[in-house]
Amino acid sequence: MKRISCFCIPAYGHMNPMLPVVSELINCGNHVRFYSFNEFREKVEGTGAEFISCDRFLPSLNSDQMSNIMKVSTTEMTIQDIRTTRNMNDFLADELLSFHPDVIYSDSVCFWGKLTAWKYQIPMVVSTSTFAFNQLSSQYMKNSPREMADMIFGLPRISRELKSLEPYGYHVKSALTLVQSDNETDSVVYTSRRFQPYAQTFSGHYAFVGPSLFPSPQARQETACAEKERPLVYISLGTVINDRPDFYEHCIEALGGPGLDVIISCGKYLDTDKLGDLPDTIQVSPTVNQLEVLSRADVFITHCGMNSVSESLYSAVPMILYPQTNEQHAVARRTVEVGAGLLLKDDSVEGIRRSVRSVLKDETYAKAAQECSRDFHACVGPSGAARFIEEAPHDSAGGTDVIKEMNHESTIWNTAYYAMFAVTMILAGAVFKASSWWMIGIVAGVGNQPFMRAVQQRFLRRLP
Repeated sequence: MKRISCFCIPAYGHMNPMLPVVSELINCGNHVRFYSFNEFREKVEGTGAEFISCDRFLPSLNSDQMSNIMKVSTTEMTIQDIRTTRNMNDFLADELLSFHPDVIYSDSVCFWGKLTAWKYQIPMVVSTSTFAFNQLSSQYMKNSPREMADMIFGLPRISRELKSLEPYGYHVKSALTLVQSDNETDSVVYTSRRFQPYAQTFSGHYAFVGPSLFPSPQARQETACAEKERPLVYISLGTVINDRPDFYEHCIEALGGPGLDVIISCGKYLDTDKLGDLPDTIQVSPTVNQLEVLSRADVFITHCGMNSVSESLYSAVPMILYPQTNEQHAVARRTVEVGAGLLLKDDSVEGIRRSVRSVLKDETYAKAAQECSRDFHACVGPSGAARFIEEAPHDSAGGTDVIKEMNHESTIWNTAYYAMFAVTMILAGAVFKASSWWMIGIVAGVGNQPFMRAVQQRFLRRLP
C-alpha cells in the first residue's frame, strides 16, 4: 500500500479525468488524500479518497479578476495559482509531516502540487488533462490576438509573483517551466498514442492511457441507435465559456425542424428564459449525463475540450468542432486530421445547419470516429494509470530523449545554414558592394523557419 497525495485546480475539465484513476488507486488498497475544494467534495469522497478542503487558501477575487478567469486569461490564472501556492505553503508543510506521501499525483497546471513535490523531493506523477505539449505538439495550438496580448503584457506581473515564492523555498525561473512537458517527468496523458500529436517524441515517462472514465452500463448500441425516429444532435460548450445565448439561438433556429432531435447542455450561467419557447424536438438543460447522451447521439457540436472530445470518440460520435481557446484549437486540429470531425468556420444559422447536414450525410466522419473508438477502448485506461502511479518514480536509464537529439541536430544544421548565408554575403559584398547585404539577410531570416521545420521533419521520419 502506498500513501498518495492528489492535487488539482478547481476546474471540472482537470478534475474529472483524475477521479476514475483515484478510484482505481483506492481499489488497489492505497491510501489517497485528495486536496481539493468543496465544490468537488462529493465527487472526491465518492472515489473513497480522503477529502481535504482547501477553499480557505484560494485568493479572494474582485470582479475584474473573476471576469478574466471566466475568459480563460492565462495571466490571471497563473497569478492566482501562484498566490494559492503561497497561501498553502505552511499548511502543506504540516500535512507532509503527518501524512508522508510516497507519491504526489498532481494536475499539470496545479502549481501548489508540483512545487510541493519539487521542494520536498517527493516522486511525482503529472496528470495531463489535454495533450502533452512540447515544442512540436505545441505547434497545434492557435493563439488568438487577445490571448497573445494577454500573455505578452502579463509577463511582468507573472515575474513579480514568481519572485514572491522565493522566500518560501520555491525557485522557479519562469511559469513555462511549471507547465511545459519534459521527457524526465512521469506523466499520465488521457489519450492514446495514436491520437497524441508527435507521440514518438515523448519518452517512456509518459503513459498514454486513453480516456479516463468510470465504468458505465451505458454502451453505444448501433442497433438501438438505428431504431430512433430522428438523428440526435448533442450540443455543449463545456463548463467555463458557455454563456453564449447567441450561439444557442442560432443552433435552435438551424436545427429546430421536425427532422432532428436536439439536446443542449448550456451550463449553469445561462438564463434559459432568454432562449424563448422551444420546439418539442429541442431540450435545454444546465447539465446532462454526457456519456449517456453520447451513447444515443449521432453528431456532437462541441467546444473541443479534451474530455468532451475523448468521450465523443470513445462513444464513436463524429463532431462539429467549435474551439474557443488555444488548447481547444489543438484538439480540434487533431480531430480534423483523423477525420472524425468538421471545423465550424461559420457559426451562423445556415453555417450550423450546413455543417450538421454534412456530418450526417458523409459516412466517413462516423467511420473515423468508430476507428478512434476502437483505439481508445484498447487503451489501459484508469487501471493502467493507477499502476503507473503506484510504480513511480520510473527509471529513465537507457532511454533516449528525442527532443534533445532533435535540437542537437537542428543546432548543427542551423549553424551550417547561417554560415552558408554569411559566405554568400561576403561574396556578394565583394562583387556588388555592401548594398546587397541587407537583401541576403532578409532572405536568410525569412527562410530560416521553413528550413528548420524541414530539418525537424526529416529527423522525425527517421524515428522508428
